[in-house]
Amino acid sequence: MTQQDFPAEEFESRLERAQRAMHAQGIDAMLFTTEAEIRYFTGFRTLFWQSPTRPWFLVVPIKGKPVAVIPEIGAALMRATWIDDVRTWSSPAEQDDGVSLLTACLTGVNRLGIPMGRESTLRIPLQDFDTLRQALPNAALVDVSPLMQALRFVKSPAEVEKIAAICGIASDSFENAHALFSTGQPLNDAFRAFKTDLLNNGAEDVPYLVGGAGPGGYADVISPPTADPIREGDVLMLDTGSTLQGYFCDFDRNYAFGHAAEDALQAYRTLYAATDAALTAARPGARCCDLFNAMARVIGQTSADVGRFGHGLGLQLTEGPSLISFDRTQLEIGAVITLEPSMEIAPGRIMVHEENILITDGPPRLLSRRAPPELPIIQ
Repeated sequence: MTQQDFPAEEFESRLERAQRAMHAQGIDAMLFTTEAEIRYFTGFRTLFWQSPTRPWFLVVPIKGKPVAVIPEIGAALMRATWIDDVRTWSSPAEQDDGVSLLTACLTGVNRLGIPMGRESTLRIPLQDFDTLRQALPNAALVDVSPLMQALRFVKSPAEVEKIAAICGIASDSFENAHALFSTGQPLNDAFRAFKTDLLNNGAEDVPYLVGGAGPGGYADVISPPTADPIREGDVLMLDTGSTLQGYFCDFDRNYAFGHAAEDALQAYRTLYAATDAALTAARPGARCCDLFNAMARVIGQTSADVGRFGHGLGLQLTEGPSLISFDRTQLEIGAVITLEPSMEIAPGRIMVHEENILITDGPPRLLSRRAPPELPIIQ
C-alpha cells in the first residue's frame, strides 16, 4: 500500500531544496513535531492529529532521506509513504514517550534546526523537550522558520493543481448561493447547506467554515453560526477553508438579502477596488507590504483591526507570510496567497473580501473565481 497524493519525485524535490538551504546555513539536521511540516516532507496525511495524546517527530538530515520517529499506531500509514526509515515505540508511554528514540537519532548533531519563529509551535511536552536538550548538550538550536517559510511559500505545479481544484469546488458552491440561502433561514441551516454543497461538489473535507450576518454588515469574521434567522437587509458572509487531498482554499463571499444599504454597497465596491489594486501590484519581486499598502490606500483606513490583508495558503488554511505593513517578503513565481482586504462600515459593522491567487511571471492567476463587482442580492 502506498499513498498517492504525490509521486515520490515531489518529495525528493522538496528534500533537495531543503538540504541545499541547510548546507548553506551549516545545519546538520532539522527536527519537526507538527503536522504541516511532517506532511510536507513525507506525505503522511491523517486526521489523527486531532488527538493531542501522542508526540510525532521527523528528522531531516543534511544527507539522506528523512527519518520518522513516531508512535507505533502510525507505523503502517507512514510506511505507505516514500519514507523508508520509520522508528516506532508504544505510545502513550509512562516514562519515555519517544524521547530516547529521538535522542539516538540526533546523536552527533551539532547544529539542530527547529522552527522557533512566527506561526511555529512545539508539539512535544515541554518537560520532554527539556530532557531532549539535556541529552544533546553539544547541539546548538537554530531557528529554521525563515528557511521553511521560503520552501513552502513557492508551490510546485502539482501543489498548485490541488489548490486550484479545491478553489474551483468552493467557487461552484458560492455561485450556488441563490439556491442555498434565503430570508428567514436560520443561520446555522445556511452554514449546513453550504457545507453539504461543498461536499457534494467534491470537497474532501470542510474543516473551516465561519462567517456572520447582520443588518448592513457583520460584527466579526470568525463566528460559529447561531440559530438566528437571516433577515431582510442582512449581509451574510461565509468564509471557507475546504480541502482536497490535504490542500486548502481560503476565500469568502458576501450576500445581501432583499435589499442592501448604500453604505454596504459602497463598502463592497471599495473592497473590490482594493483587490484590483492588489492584483495590479502582485508581481514577482513585489513585497507583501507593497500589496498591503496598495489595498490600504484604496480603503483609506487600517485593517478593521484584523491586522493584515492576506497571507500564504497551501497545506494550511493560513501560512506565512502576511500581507501587512511590516512584512517585506518578496513575491516569487509559484507563490500562492490570499488577498483579504477588510474595512469598517460603521461601529460594530465590518466587511471582508477575499480571493486566492497564484503569482506568475505576469499578472497573477486567480485560483478562486472572482466575486461579482457588485454586492449580490438574494431575493
